[in-house]
Amino acid sequence: MSNLINLINFEVVKIDIKLDKLSSVPLYIQLKKQIMYLIKEDTLKVGNKMPTERELSESLKVSRNTISSAYNELEQEGVLRSYQGRGTFVAEDTNSWKIQNVKEKITKFIDLAFEEAVETGIKSDEFLEIVTRRVKEKTNMMKRINAVYVECNIEQAKMFSEQLMESTDMNVIPLTINDLKDGSQKVKDIIENCQVIIATFNHVNEVISITSGFGKEVIGLAINVDLETIVKIARYPQNTRFAFICISNQFMFKARSALEKAGLGGINIQYSNTKNKNELKKITNNSDVIIVSPGRYDDVKEVVSSDKRILEFVYNLDDSSVKALKSKIIELKYKK
Repeated sequence: MSNLINLINFEVVKIDIKLDKLSSVPLYIQLKKQIMYLIKEDTLKVGNKMPTERELSESLKVSRNTISSAYNELEQEGVLRSYQGRGTFVAEDTNSWKIQNVKEKITKFIDLAFEEAVETGIKSDEFLEIVTRRVKEKTNMMKRINAVYVECNIEQAKMFSEQLMESTDMNVIPLTINDLKDGSQKVKDIIENCQVIIATFNHVNEVISITSGFGKEVIGLAINVDLETIVKIARYPQNTRFAFICISNQFMFKARSALEKAGLGGINIQYSNTKNKNELKKITNNSDVIIVSPGRYDDVKEVVSSDKRILEFVYNLDDSSVKALKSKIIELKYKK
């Protein structure tokens, strides 16, 4: 069975939740909404371990049924995921909620604008012309934006940058986290001259920390596993021993969820984010196929024998997330 090996240590996340027992809104719904809010605000991240029902029940001084009802609904929606004997974890980055919220917000604005237009005597055709002209102006503004895409490895940074340029018309320059840490004058100039910094969600906090002195907006994007990668894994015999080597718990959790959704949750696989070469050798020696996140490929290549098969777990930018990025950028006021 698929398992998480002890090399990865999960700590329960401390969360600040306050329930209003005098409110007409049921307590479990209040709890559910607050957990969703904490995930949206990135206080809770994919892979974070949630408090147990008993712990949260005692902390909030409510019944365990309240906690159980909230957790169960969030599990049914794919936001949380429970593992026997290990606990409940955040399994979803809430991008779909963000997209829906944006659509609802836009629809309300359009309704309000149209109502005001009708009240002031503007005909529907004139209103449509105003909207179309404004959209063209914003689209042209997008073409003038310089952005930076930051990833842990240059291959993925280049790939995601190219995808963004194709879908947004922005000029996107790829950089790695190490580029930011090295802080050469060339990299500093690139950051200074860009209007926005973009990174995959699991790197956002680190990128914000490194670039805090530049005063730039940092926006996170969701990524989806490449279907071809899943197909390659599925083609191996049932008794194949897999090892999955990655950088972060978040990447591991997303990969594990992707495998489970593809019906591969029962494969024999060990997960690790260790950087210790001896531990890597031990794990890879006991495996038939090593699956790696792009950022760990070189590390693994150094320690495995030539007969070992290494398969990169490749992701592509999520289409809905890219649409949300466009909306976010249009909201921002950039210097021309």
